[in-house]
Amino acid sequence: MGTYLITGIGRGIGQELTRILLSRGDRVIGTVRDPGQVPAEWEAFVKNGRLELLKLDVRDEASIADAASRVNEPVDVLINNAGIIGPDRQSTLNMDFEGFLDTLRVNTLGPLRVVQAFLPQLRRSPQAKIVTISSRMGSLSYAKSDRIAYRASKAAVNKVMQGLATDLAVDGIAAIAVHPGWVQTDMGGSGADISVQQSAAGLVKLVDRLTLKETGGFFDWQGDAIPF
Repeated sequence: MGTYLITGIGRGIGQELTRILLSRGDRVIGTVRDPGQVPAEWEAFVKNGRLELLKLDVRDEASIADAASRVNEPVDVLINNAGIIGPDRQSTLNMDFEGFLDTLRVNTLGPLRVVQAFLPQLRRSPQAKIVTISSRMGSLSYAKSDRIAYRASKAAVNKVMQGLATDLAVDGIAAIAVHPGWVQTDMGGSGADISVQQSAAGLVKLVDRLTLKETGGFFDWQGDAIPF
């Protein structure tokens, strides 16, 4: 049994990851912008201490710091799950620049801010792991240009995770970026390839087997390495 900190558990992949981990006996510290988002069936887990809810907005440094100050225990796994698809208008030829900046705040700066804020708790775990939900859409091996703000934010967070892996190796903390698949969520749409249950189950298996040997890597939800 471990302690998992997951951002954005109110819906989608974050919610399903929480369900899987709670069902097998792990403790989850989950962040939401609105505590009213969480399913009613989780109330029992909140009461017995297996689930702790923290109000946190990854855009807001003060919000992150306040949430971190409320956690006084080791964190074994940090999963940066919170993310957005970005503005409606995000072409290289027609860009909503404020929307682009907001996408970077959430998808790139948010994960780094969260890691820095919770680093003391991660360092208290004997084999801590940091997993950031990224996307194959951010891979530089693809030349596609649709959703370019989203793609750029994911390419950037991949590099941030690679840098964290380098800097935290001395602490024995592994850090990776993960492509969750094209998932049937509000973001992925109903026509996506896989269900949220398939994606989350694969991600949990990947996290379970992750060691320092894989730190700095970029993987898909099935555990296969993919190019940056």
